[in-house]
Amino acid sequence: MSEHSKRNYKEKKRKREIKKSQVSESLLVEVAWEVCNQVGGIYTVIRSKVPATTHLWGDKYCLIGPYVHQSVSIEFEPTENPSDPFYIAAKKMQEQGYEVHYGRWLVSGRPKVILVNPYSIMHRLGEIKYQLWENHGISSPDNDFLLNDTLAFGFMVKLYLAELSNKEVTEKKIIAHFHEWMAGTPIPALRRENINVTTIFTTHATMLGRYLAMNDPLFYDYLSFYDWEKEATHFNIEPQVKIERAAAHGAHVFSTVSDVTANECLHLLGRQPDVILPNGLNIQRFSVLHEVQNLHQTYKEQIHEFVMGHFFQSYPFDLDKTLYFFTSGRYEYKNKGFDVTMEALARLNWKLKESRIDTTVVMFYITKRPVVSINPEALQSRAMMRKIRETCEAIERQVGDKLFYAAAVSADHRLPSLNEFIDDYWKLRLRRTLQAWKSNKLPLVVTHNLQDNDNDELLNFIRSSNMVNKVDDKVKIVYHPDFIQNTNPLFGIDYDEFVRGCHLGVFPSYYEPWGYTPLECIARGVPTITSDLSGYGDYVLKTDEDHEKNGVYVVNRRYRNYDDAANQLADQMYKFVITQRSERILQRNRVTTSAEKFDWEHLTSYYEQAYSLALDRLKGENQEHQ
Repeated sequence: MSEHSKRNYKEKKRKREIKKSQVSESLLVEVAWEVCNQVGGIYTVIRSKVPATTHLWGDKYCLIGPYVHQSVSIEFEPTENPSDPFYIAAKKMQEQGYEVHYGRWLVSGRPKVILVNPYSIMHRLGEIKYQLWENHGISSPDNDFLLNDTLAFGFMVKLYLAELSNKEVTEKKIIAHFHEWMAGTPIPALRRENINVTTIFTTHATMLGRYLAMNDPLFYDYLSFYDWEKEATHFNIEPQVKIERAAAHGAHVFSTVSDVTANECLHLLGRQPDVILPNGLNIQRFSVLHEVQNLHQTYKEQIHEFVMGHFFQSYPFDLDKTLYFFTSGRYEYKNKGFDVTMEALARLNWKLKESRIDTTVVMFYITKRPVVSINPEALQSRAMMRKIRETCEAIERQVGDKLFYAAAVSADHRLPSLNEFIDDYWKLRLRRTLQAWKSNKLPLVVTHNLQDNDNDELLNFIRSSNMVNKVDDKVKIVYHPDFIQNTNPLFGIDYDEFVRGCHLGVFPSYYEPWGYTPLECIARGVPTITSDLSGYGDYVLKTDEDHEKNGVYVVNRRYRNYDDAANQLADQMYKFVITQRSERILQRNRVTTSAEKFDWEHLTSYYEQAYSLALDRLKGENQEHQ
């Protein structure tokens, strides 16, 4: 990008701070289906942003979410505050017979939260659907349970906001910020009924865009030519797409998370976003700069244990010359770049063999797939590793005790033969355990038994490319079709710890409106690869000239075909492999430092711009009506 283009970009993104008077005269309500309800990435966005938002808005900030699962008590603490407008509005709803809960969300910042139970008004679902059709021309089928839940949720949110905006409850202006189509259903009704609330709608990824990208290899080239209604009908998501369009057009301010998605919104939703709201993180939660290398070493040792159990029963390799790469996220084979990553790994394997590089790469695919169980062979090998360790520790204790005694009583200063200090029992036990463990089979590629083993795209590519963990392969594959947590019998560590133990995160997505996984990598001090088709990668290209030096590699996929992208990705991984260890350590420290610019303390200023704009538009609208 030219210097002129970068200056224009920064000027375009210049932040406009909200006035203190606007904050003091307003209440901010943030609405999302994932408030106190972890489903996907929106939960991370909302939860991580809370401390920075409460810092500015204080008690004038409240979230609204659905009361849809019994474990909500883990995150929600009911309270009372008769002087609080948010509580008063909730109380009025309760008096009318609606199930509405007021309390605090038990996360950093402890914000106020309103939870409404959509199931409590399912007896009115027919009425709700009729109003949606009669007033907005949106029909909805009966057999879509998520759609039914969100329509009921949206109806209750509209009623709550109507109560909150009543002059008897508060004289303050109300800003209502809705995230994604699941929360955006009240917007058309709020505008139609002239409820005195200014609305902001943020789409984090368009429904239609996600489906098209998964099914059309020329998605970005054809973006301006799609017939949105025809495609929505084709994918059987017409109600959701129409709701999303209605929310986008009905909101006072329309926003999305990146320039990449803004272009998608223009063509698929028919409205150019007013502001871009980049996603950030609460970096303080990840910040351990002085311990980055120590933590990496600690958790790398635990990954070593898994690797030894998984591979060494078949053949060993030097763990001091082994690098751990990984990718993770929702299983969208093409959208998440699993396909191009696998192709690049095959090419990297060839390059390392040709170059005779004495380094092994172990690549982990961490995702979620329907499985029958963990492969018994993987569990058995892990159990045998524990037996070998226990036997070695017993021998170590025996040798230590006998060596200490021998050293104390001997006049000979030379080290005695340690073999003499080991009982035959332990020698025989270790030998038998090792013999039972060793195998002539190749190490497993997939750690679990998949429900649909024959039709798994990733597994089929691994087979067709013959990347099946042969002895001479410099790139080994571990496909783990379940998310990692400390109760996992194969790893025994949390995902956060697993990431810190790895050397490189690989996320060359084809469709990624933002991309939290690479951002979370750099927050943990782990270099990462992303793509210019992800919002995060696009943002990095436009704002960080030294991104590779700072540990963020960007694959150019927008104007390159699949083959060229795979070559570039293979080259980037090869470059990382041949980097000296000392340079990788320095890069880890630079990575952590560069992550600070994505702290919500900096990025909430984009939200301030949106809120200021929303208040200005509400003011202009009210003046027109006078």
